[in-house]
Amino acid sequence: MGILDSLENSPELKGMLGQLGAAVIPAVLGEVMGNGGQGGLSAIVAKLEQAGLGDQVKSWIGTGQNLPITAEQLQQVLGSDTVRQLAARFNIPVDQLSKVLAQQLPAAVDGASPNGKLPHTA
Repeated sequence: MGILDSLENSPELKGMLGQLGAAVIPAVLGEVMGNGGQGGLSAIVAKLEQAGLGDQVKSWIGTGQNLPITAEQLQQVLGSDTVRQLAARFNIPVDQLSKVLAQQLPAAVDGASPNGKLPHTA
């Protein structure tokens, strides 16, 4: 089971999305962390660290508890234009997309970094 597959089964995610469909956010995370215009997981991690969110990122990659990130912080890092484009592409309100991504990104990075290390292909 892949990291994005596990997000589809998250009760919190399903509850928040309601009628939007739980399969949408894993697809958005795939865009952000994978082959999307953001450059993959390593690029997202680098952007977050450059934005002063290194403590959060270290907690996600490490083996301890994940520190939170706000929707506003994530939107600043990804860029408002990128968030708007993703929201439009997946037909999700921008504020809801940012909120759910901020809640799910720490777990996604945590799951993608087993043993406290990012994969070399990230």
